[in-house]
Amino acid sequence: METIVEISFLDHFKDLEDPRSNRNRSYAMSEILFVTLCAAICGAEGWQDVEDFGKAKIDYLRQFLPYKNGIPSDDTYRRFFRAIDPEQFQELFRNWAQSLQSQIEKKLIAIDGKSSRHSFDGESDMLHMVSAYATEVRLVLAQEKVLEKSNEITAIPKLLEWLDLRGSTVTIDAMGCQYTIADQIIKKEGNYIFSLKGNQGALCEDIKIYLSDKELETLNNISSFKDYDKGHGRIETRQCWVTHDVGWLRERHPRWHSIDSIVRIDSTREIKGKTTFETRYYISSLKESSQKILSTIRSHWSIENNLHWVLDMSFGEDQSRIRKENAPQVMAIIRHMALNLLQLTKDKMKRQSIKRLRKMAGWDDNTLSTILSQNFS
Repeated sequence: METIVEISFLDHFKDLEDPRSNRNRSYAMSEILFVTLCAAICGAEGWQDVEDFGKAKIDYLRQFLPYKNGIPSDDTYRRFFRAIDPEQFQELFRNWAQSLQSQIEKKLIAIDGKSSRHSFDGESDMLHMVSAYATEVRLVLAQEKVLEKSNEITAIPKLLEWLDLRGSTVTIDAMGCQYTIADQIIKKEGNYIFSLKGNQGALCEDIKIYLSDKELETLNNISSFKDYDKGHGRIETRQCWVTHDVGWLRERHPRWHSIDSIVRIDSTREIKGKTTFETRYYISSLKESSQKILSTIRSHWSIENNLHWVLDMSFGEDQSRIRKENAPQVMAIIRHMALNLLQLTKDKMKRQSIKRLRKMAGWDDNTLSTILSQNFS
């Protein structure tokens, strides 16, 4: 079984710098990392959980690594992960995930931020991470911490630097709607769709006027597509209008020279007799049909439903009490690693949820071994 570990995890993290002094290395770094990942896969949420998991599964773990001094205490995990260099750790994570990107022919990458609401203490704010999520395969490709007293606008460019965007379409909400970010994506041979709100002032107003109800009736250079979605007691209707006649817009806003489409989406939702209506606007470098652009925009929300929601509901991330120093950021990355491995396994199994697969991994060693054997090679 050592081959499984070598391929899927530890080989990619062998260059991680051990923050401990030589006299405080009773447990190998590989042993600490491995039991922590396994515990995260199987439902552990805190350091005591990791210790308890390790003691319960010591025979299983020794099939992979010696653990000659047994399982570390919760305090050992706590001190170790507080001291790890989080920048190096997330770089190694990105290297681990990087080879996956070349296997996706048509890549849709959603970028969005998430806060771990109980990760703050008296010395620091709550952890806020921006993640890049491949929506088609439901895998985290990279993440970047938003620095205190900063926002996602500064984190997104750093995140994009790590990604291979060739042939990809990047979707970002209104916070990241910046011409410098658009230029960065285009320079890296990708495309973008940005949500557009009032933070773009005159650009937003010009597009709203151009795509107003009155103008939609007279425009000849616009395509439209409508789709319907019914389920869980609701009916949703979405109509998408797209025009590629944007030369006038680029002239008025020369910094946005990469815009090739402007988009309006009208959404109507009916739930228990109550109807709500919303209009949203987008800009894009794509020259695609309204049907294709609507599908791409809808895929963006899988980062909320299939990543952020799963991390909170299945992994308990929002309630995590890991707060000190570097530990919250490092553990957030380990959760991403665990979720990626679970997702790769889930895709090969029928009618299986992440929550149920985690339970099965905790109960059945063969299931855990199957999850650990997933890799990006």
